[in-house]
Amino acid sequence: MVETTGGGPQDGAAEVLDRPLPDGVRRKVVQIVADCFGGLTVAELPAQLRQYARFTPTRRAKFAGNAMAAALETDPLFRQRIGEKLRESQPELTGALDSGSPPPAADPLDVAAAAYVVRPSGWVKLVAAAGEEAQRADAERADEETRAELERLRAELDRAREHTRSETERLRAELDAAKKETDSLHRKLRSALADVKRGEAALRKLRGEMEAVRAEGQAQVSAAESETRRLKARLGESEAALEAARRAAREGRSVEDMRVRLLLDTVLDAAQGLRRELALPPVSVRPAETVDAVEPGRMTPKDIAARALSEDDPAVLGQLLALPQAHLVVDGYNVTKTGYPQMPLEKQRLRLLGQLAQLAAQTGAEVTCVFDGAELAAPVLLAPPRGVRVLFSKPGVTADELIRQLVRAEPPGRPVIVVSTDREVADGVARAGARPVASAVLLKRLS
Repeated sequence: MVETTGGGPQDGAAEVLDRPLPDGVRRKVVQIVADCFGGLTVAELPAQLRQYARFTPTRRAKFAGNAMAAALETDPLFRQRIGEKLRESQPELTGALDSGSPPPAADPLDVAAAAYVVRPSGWVKLVAAAGEEAQRADAERADEETRAELERLRAELDRAREHTRSETERLRAELDAAKKETDSLHRKLRSALADVKRGEAALRKLRGEMEAVRAEGQAQVSAAESETRRLKARLGESEAALEAARRAAREGRSVEDMRVRLLLDTVLDAAQGLRRELALPPVSVRPAETVDAVEPGRMTPKDIAARALSEDDPAVLGQLLALPQAHLVVDGYNVTKTGYPQMPLEKQRLRLLGQLAQLAAQTGAEVTCVFDGAELAAPVLLAPPRGVRVLFSKPGVTADELIRQLVRAEPPGRPVIVVSTDREVADGVARAGARPVASAVLLKRLS
């Protein structure tokens, strides 16, 4: 149904499309908006489309197609600006639409898309006609594809039949060959059975021979046992003679003992001379000193007893930062959204980094501030303040994961303090040896 108001070239502005915009026309409309998008300033764009101002027309049509179509339908001023850009780029087509006589040779989809944007009198009929033409073309194309598919299936059926015939002939030939092979195997089987019978006869003969050998072996074992008893007696006599010789050697020092002792003294004297020649210092480091442990008097973040202070007292953070070589790691957005969430992200970062710079100058601790890069629409141009290291997480990596990587990179025993109210982050860094501190504590310390 088409609703119209009074006559004139602008009557099309009151016409209403009573059906969904055909897909082909919609794609053309989105392409027109994407091409004319770059000719508008950011202030001339609707608020929901300003984030796509720097996109190329292709990426704009891909990622902002739905948003541009909705803005074109609901924002008359935006549609008027796009129409003006279209009139500048395609004056002949838009002029023909204004005069009510679209070019016959033009693509119906292009005519319908331009009519949808410019909204001349009778634009709804042009859009509906383009939709019907697109449906008719799709139906014709589907018929052509169906006929082509039918021809392809018939060709495949013929090939399958030919393949079946050839496969049947091949299987018959293989069956004949298998029958011949079976006959040959039967002959070989009968020959093998004859061989088995001959083998069984040979086995019975071997068993008889084995029994004879076993009887002979038992006789030899008996003879060996008697020889073993005789040898054991001789061995006992030899051991007695050896013990008598040992007693005789212990009673007097032999010449060989004297020569060995003289050689040992010579080696010891040579070693002492070599030590004096090299001027070797005495050993000062013991193996036990190379084992990593906490000695009495050395404090770690876990040894801070808080001295009757509560966990949310900023003095606890002051005690931790006073430890030697302390490293403060700050979850940036976690702190700023706890302290001043109403401010824009850029001002949140600037305020926090300025305060952290003062804290670094006061305490002399190493300070690293981590921000989540996934919340950024574009790269941040930022000059980090003096004494503060600023890091943004890479695409696909959260700020929490980057904080855990920083904690694991530190050597065991170094005081590492992590500021975050995220329970998962706090538990993870605590297991890695760092000391978690709530964001509220840092905000109190900074204020």
